[in-house]
Amino acid sequence: MDPRSEVLLRQVELFGGNLLLAGLPADDLLGRLPAAHGWSWHAGEHARLEARFVQRSAFGVTLPTAAFDDAVLFLPKSRELTDYLLQSLASRLAGRNLFLVGEKRSGIERAAKQLQPFGQPRKLDSARHCQLWQVRVDQAPPTPDLNSLAQSYSLALADGPLTVISLPGVFSHGRLDRGTALLLQHLDKLPSGHLLDFGCGAGVLGAALKRRFAHNQLTLLDVDAFAAASSRLTLAANGLEADVLTGDGIDAAPLGLDAILSNPPFHEGVHTDYQATEQLLRQARAHLKPGGELRLVANSFLRYQPLIEEHLGACKVLAEGQGFRIYQARRR
Repeated sequence: MDPRSEVLLRQVELFGGNLLLAGLPADDLLGRLPAAHGWSWHAGEHARLEARFVQRSAFGVTLPTAAFDDAVLFLPKSRELTDYLLQSLASRLAGRNLFLVGEKRSGIERAAKQLQPFGQPRKLDSARHCQLWQVRVDQAPPTPDLNSLAQSYSLALADGPLTVISLPGVFSHGRLDRGTALLLQHLDKLPSGHLLDFGCGAGVLGAALKRRFAHNQLTLLDVDAFAAASSRLTLAANGLEADVLTGDGIDAAPLGLDAILSNPPFHEGVHTDYQATEQLLRQARAHLKPGGELRLVANSFLRYQPLIEEHLGACKVLAEGQGFRIYQARRR
C-alpha cells in the first residue's frame, strides 16, 4: 500500500461519514474506507480504481458534484495545481475538515502553509516518511474558475505565431521546454495520414502539426486530464480541431497510425518513472502501419536507441542539441 495511504489509516477514526479522496493512489485505500469516494485526474490511476471499486472514483479536472463531508488531498507535484485543488475542495467544506497528506521529500511541510487561508492548519501525524495535516475550513472560499488560472504564451514559428495555453500542473506550465523546442524544428518529411502526439501536455506539438499538415488526421493523447484540457484550449485558441484523448499510455492510442511523435515525460510526481516511455517504445510497432514512423525527443543521457531498434527497427539520431536528441525509426 502507498505510504500516504498507510498514514491515513493510522488516523482512520477521523474519517467517518462521506469522505472524498482527491488524487488518491490506486491501492486498497477505498477498500479500507468503505464510505469514501475518489477523485482522480490520472487516467491510469482512475482506470485501476474503477476496475476494483466500481462507480466509486470520479475522473476529470473539476470537483465531482456528489456531496461529501470531509476531503483529503494527496499532495501533487505542482504548487499551482495544489492551490487550485485546495480552493476547489475548501469551497465545499465550510465548517468541515480538509486534510493534506504527502511525502516529506515532496515538500509537504511547505505545502501545508497553503492551508492557512482556510483556517489554522495542524499536523496530525508523521510516519512512513509522510505527513498528514488538517484544517477546519472557517469560511468556504469561492469555487475557483480553472480557465482563469490558465497561462498563455505565443511561439514564433515559421508559419506564424502559435498560441499555447496551459493549466496548472501541466508539464512546462506557461513556457516552452527545450525538448519540444528542438522537436518543433525537425518536423519535415513526416508520413501523411494519421498522426499521434503522445504525451501531448499543453498541445504544443499537436497544434503545430495540425496547422502545418492540415490534411492529416491528428490525435493527441495524455494520461493527465489537465493536460488534455490544456490541449483542447490550445487547439481552440488557434482555430484547430483534432481528437484529444486521455488514457494510460500507448495502449490507449488508436491503431493504424502513420506516425507517432512525442516528447515523452520521464518524471511523475517526485519519483523518476520511465515506464510510460519504455512501454511506448515496446508497443509502438503494434500501433504503427508497416513503414510508419516514430519520432521522439529525449534527454541525451537516456539510452532509448537500443530499445527502439529492438522493438521497431533501425534508429537514427535526427538532431541533437541543448542536452536532447531526436530519434527517428520506421516500423520494419
